[in-house]
Amino acid sequence: MEVRLILGDQLNENHTWFIEPNNKVCYVMFEMRQETDYVKHHVQKVVAFFAAMRTFAQKLEKDGHTVIYYTIDDPKNTHNLEKNIKKVTQLLSATSFAYQLPDEFRLDEQLKKLSHSLNIAIKTYDTEHFLTTRNELAEFYKGKKALVMEFFYRYMRKKHQYLMVDGQPEGGSWNYDKFNRNTWKGGVIPPPYQPDATLSQEIYNQVVETKIDTIGTFDATSFLFAVSRDQSLQQLNYFCEHLLQDFGTYQDAMHQEETNLFHARISFSLNVKLISPNEVIERAIESYRKDDAINLSQIEGFVRQILGWREYIRGLYWKEMPQYKQKNELNNYGKLPNFYWTGNTKMNCLKTSIKNSLDNAYAHHIQRLMITGNFALLLQTHPDEVDAWYLGIYGDAVEWVQLPNTRGMSQYADGGILATKPYVSSGSYVNKMSNYCTQCSYDKKRRTGENACPFNSLYWNFLDDKRAELKGNNRMGMMYNLLGKIDPEELAQIKARAYKIMENPDAF
Repeated sequence: MEVRLILGDQLNENHTWFIEPNNKVCYVMFEMRQETDYVKHHVQKVVAFFAAMRTFAQKLEKDGHTVIYYTIDDPKNTHNLEKNIKKVTQLLSATSFAYQLPDEFRLDEQLKKLSHSLNIAIKTYDTEHFLTTRNELAEFYKGKKALVMEFFYRYMRKKHQYLMVDGQPEGGSWNYDKFNRNTWKGGVIPPPYQPDATLSQEIYNQVVETKIDTIGTFDATSFLFAVSRDQSLQQLNYFCEHLLQDFGTYQDAMHQEETNLFHARISFSLNVKLISPNEVIERAIESYRKDDAINLSQIEGFVRQILGWREYIRGLYWKEMPQYKQKNELNNYGKLPNFYWTGNTKMNCLKTSIKNSLDNAYAHHIQRLMITGNFALLLQTHPDEVDAWYLGIYGDAVEWVQLPNTRGMSQYADGGILATKPYVSSGSYVNKMSNYCTQCSYDKKRRTGENACPFNSLYWNFLDDKRAELKGNNRMGMMYNLLGKIDPEELAQIKARAYKIMENPDAF
C-alpha cells in the first residue's frame, strides 16, 4: 500500500495521480492545529481551506479513490503532520510514502525531515500546477544584476505564446500598464459571483466549537471564496463575462463604497490549485477574442498578473529562501498598530481597507500595497510584524506569494531584490486613486498641524530617516531633491509630528 499526502493547497483534480483509482493507494488529508495556529488566521481563511479540502476529498471518494481524512475535531488527529503520517503509514502497513512538493519552505523542510525518519520508500511529485519549475526563474536571471520582472514576463509570453503574433506582442507593445491606473468615479458594477456557502457555514460553526483562535468575521451571505472546482470555474466565467471588460482600466482604483470593483476574486482558487493558471489565462483570452467590449489593455493587464507576476513571485521565493524571511535591510523595528486588528482609526483610508479585510478576508493589491503596507512602512514597522498580519488576514495568503509581496514589494525589507524602490507615498497618491480622502477627518494637503494627514508627515520623515539606506537608489533622486527644498524649520515640525504618530499610532 502506498500512502499519498495531499496538502490543503494541493487540490488539483487534474493531477496525474487521479487519472484512475488504484486499490493499492490511499490518499491522506488532515485539518491540523499545526496549520491553524502557527499564525493567527482570518476565520474565513480557515473555513475556506477546510471547505475546499473536504469537498476535494469527497470528490476523490466519489471517483473511487481511497481516502483517509482527519477533520479538525477527529480524536485520531494528532494535529502534527509528521505524527499523522507515521500513524497512518503504520496503520496501513504502507510500503511507500508519496507527496507532491510543497510550495511553502516550512512544509518542504518538514516533509524532508519526515522522509528521513520513515523506513519505507519515499516518492516526490510535482504539483503539475505552475507554468514554471521551482528553479526556472533563478536560471533565467543567472548572471544578471537585477531581477526586473518585465523581462521574465516577456520570456513567459514567448514561451507560452499568449497574446503573441509572429514572435511579437499582440498590438505591438508588451505592457499596457499606463492604461491600468484610472480612478473609479462611480457607476454600476456587477456584483461579485457568490458561491453556495452551506458547507462553509457548517465548518464555521465547527471552527468556533473547537476554539481555534482567529481574527475577522464570518457571514455566509457575503462569503465569496469558491471551495470546489465547479464553483471556481463558475467564478472565473462570471469574471470573464461581466468584469473583465473593465478590469485593466480600474485594477489600481479604490473606492469607499466598493470592496471588489472589477477584480476576479479567484486568487484563493488558484492558490489552492482548484483551477490552473493556464486555464485561467486561456479562458480570459477566449473572452477577449469573442467580446469587442474587452480591449487589449484589459486582457494584457490580467494576463500580466497571472503569467508574469504570480510565476515571478513564486520563482523569487524559491530562489531567495530561507534567508529572505530574515531580511530587514531598512532596519525597521516598530510595532504594528493595534488598529490593524480592529479598524479603529480616524484615518479613513486605513479604516476602510482594514474593515474590508476583517469583514471579507480580502483586499485588492493596491489596498494591500499602498494603504496598509505603505502606512506600516512609513511607521518603520518590523517586517516580521507585517508578514504575520498579511499571512493571517487574507484568505488567499500562502507564504510563497505573501512573503515576497510583503517583505519585498510592500516593505522593501529585501533592499531591492524585488522592487526598484520603496513603495511609499504621501496622502496625494491615496487621494488620486480613491475617494477615501473626501470622508476623512484629516487634511490631505497639510504636512504639519493636528489635522494634517498622517501619511504626509510620515512620508517626508521616512525619506529623511532612511537617507543612509536609500542614498544609492537612483529612482529616489527626485524625492530627495524635493526633500532638500523643504525649509529646515518646517522639516523639524514635520518630523516632530511624525514621531508623535510613531509613538502612538493608535491615537490617530
